[in-house]
Amino acid sequence: MKRKIIKIDEEKCTGCGLCVPSCAEGALQIIDGKARLVSEIYCDGLGACLGDCPEGALTIEEREAEEFDEKAVQEHLAEMEERKDSSQEKEKLPCGCPSSQSMSWEKVDGEPVSKSAPTTRSKLRQWPVQLTLVNPDADYFKGAELLIAADCIPFAYASFHHDFLQGKAVVVGCPKLDDYKFYVNKLTEIIKRGSVKKIHVVNMEVPCCFGLMSLVREALARAGRNIPVEQVVVSIKGEIIERKRIPSSSSSLGTSVL
Repeated sequence: MKRKIIKIDEEKCTGCGLCVPSCAEGALQIIDGKARLVSEIYCDGLGACLGDCPEGALTIEEREAEEFDEKAVQEHLAEMEERKDSSQEKEKLPCGCPSSQSMSWEKVDGEPVSKSAPTTRSKLRQWPVQLTLVNPDADYFKGAELLIAADCIPFAYASFHHDFLQGKAVVVGCPKLDDYKFYVNKLTEIIKRGSVKKIHVVNMEVPCCFGLMSLVREALARAGRNIPVEQVVVSIKGEIIERKRIPSSSSSLGTSVL
């Protein structure tokens, strides 16, 4: 039959996984780093997932597709819940976020935490730090370099204060678990009112965490600002694996892998 159904643009999809929780029918999953439609019969075509994609990779199209099957959806959801609750399975989000699954590795005694000298004195110069709570009119944003860090970064990267936080205003958040649209609005106001001169983004290597960079791009566009942006990607074991810089005079993204 011909009906409305989800369409996924693989070129735009980053595999962040933000669309998955929004699909109450469980029709979407992250497979091989991309959002995929598990089965046509699970998609009702109503588009509840559309607004949660920061890249605009999801649309609704009308085409020949299998009929939506509500009974099959209920069986599918029950099966998913059973797998989730199984003691033989590790619970994890579709994006593979490190905070959602159990893992461990051996410590290496005597190994330096970073190439730069560690410090014991806190470099934090403000409060609060959670993006939800900060005031866009706060003095510490005025003409500042702004550090936007994923919630997990201070725990994963040992020299967070010395290497990233020093001399900057900071906000932290999780693009997977928090309100993306609220974050965009709040960051837009911070950039506009605070006359922020540079942005540093530090996120984990997992796909969903790259939503921070999408957040920054959208906020800059809304604020009408063209300022330098630097992105640092940290592995789940706390190592810097990549740096990306966007100079203020260009929209092109230059990348250097460490």
